[in-house]
Amino acid sequence: MNSKPMGADGQDTAVPRRIAAAILSSLKGGVVPRIGLPYVTVGREVEVQAFLTDLDLIAAGGASFRFLVGRFGAGKSFLLQTVRNRATGENFVVADCDLSPERRLQGGQGQGLATYRELIKNLSTKTRPEGQALRLVLDRWVTASLAARAADPAGPDPDAELFHELEDMVHGFDFTYILRAYRDAAAAGDDLAQGACLRWLRGEYRLKSEARADLRTGTIIGDDDWYDYVKLLARFLTGAGYQGLIVLIDELVNLYNIPNATARQNNYEKILQMYNDTLQGKAHHLGIIMGSTPQAIEDRRRGIFSYEALRSRLTQGTYAREGMRDMLAPIINLQPLTYEEFMVLIEKLQRIHSGYHGCPERLTQADLVRFLTDQLSRVGADSHVTPRDVTRRFIELLDIVSQNPDKTVAQIMDEVLGARASAPTAGEVGTGVGAAVAPATAPRDPALFAEFQL
Repeated sequence: MNSKPMGADGQDTAVPRRIAAAILSSLKGGVVPRIGLPYVTVGREVEVQAFLTDLDLIAAGGASFRFLVGRFGAGKSFLLQTVRNRATGENFVVADCDLSPERRLQGGQGQGLATYRELIKNLSTKTRPEGQALRLVLDRWVTASLAARAADPAGPDPDAELFHELEDMVHGFDFTYILRAYRDAAAAGDDLAQGACLRWLRGEYRLKSEARADLRTGTIIGDDDWYDYVKLLARFLTGAGYQGLIVLIDELVNLYNIPNATARQNNYEKILQMYNDTLQGKAHHLGIIMGSTPQAIEDRRRGIFSYEALRSRLTQGTYAREGMRDMLAPIINLQPLTYEEFMVLIEKLQRIHSGYHGCPERLTQADLVRFLTDQLSRVGADSHVTPRDVTRRFIELLDIVSQNPDKTVAQIMDEVLGARASAPTAGEVGTGVGAAVAPATAPRDPALFAEFQL
């Protein structure tokens, strides 16, 4: 059943069932949906505008590097996916991945190459937002190149200028050799040779002998040089008709958790290389955004600030403070959503839930206010209650309300909130004057502990 709820402005705000299902299941599971984000995006206008400014710089041939910092569940991944959708909509190619113990920026056992492979696998464009867009990008370039050559068979190679610029970069000759091989294979209809070129570009060759046998090249992408090929890819994409490449790397906390200090410092050194390249003009048409927690950045013993060269570059200046944020700084700290933004968010979620299940919206404005007041009035809520916490609990409440039509919303909320209100808090347990809190369990017989008495 497809219902079409109306927004407050009278406009049709129906969400397709496939997208609504992805939004509800993802948010209830505590993860960010890869589709449908515009339907639930709330706030973050300042942060998004800062990244849009970076997109203009990248399209003009520059490069940028940002850290997006926030607690677990504060909305880092959500904002990264929002930037991803905006970038692909403006004809950028986006590659994203999450770091893990098996995927790092630098490693001696293939961890760096694993990160490169994940980035290439998740390569996305406007017409292929789910990833796996490498072949699409290459075929678009080949089609335009062959058409230009057919229009002027006696003329120069239409890609000569692009190849010349790529060959001036590190590993540029190897990269252009594979591009030429792919273009020639496509012109000849040789699917096997095209597949070998794709395999090389994806970093799937483990041995140089294999690449030499298939492609007559003794070079393969490895742990130490994969970032050089990311820069080459960014430059190539402009020749293929795109604005540039945006690289999103989340879960930087996995570098913080590396137990070996030397391995950890090697990864921070790779971050320094990326940072210097983008800010010194050594990279073009490339934007890098890394998501991290405050501890993984600021810890002087294990975090990024333990690497002095990075700490001196990233430390906040003397003029930025609460209420005066520098959105052009390399580190963007996520601020908590306001009460009004949370209210808009749960209103959107109820509308999506109602449309997906084909049932009326049972929670009134007073119910929404009561739910949100309960969530934001808890001890430490101003710094510890995150959008992930609120959305998970609210979708759970919506599911329970829809599955119990015999009970009113007030009855359900009374049972939950009443039980929480009657439970003793840590501050109530004590021997202070006037304390009249019943013990959690019945008193135990002292005879049971007689053997422990002196």
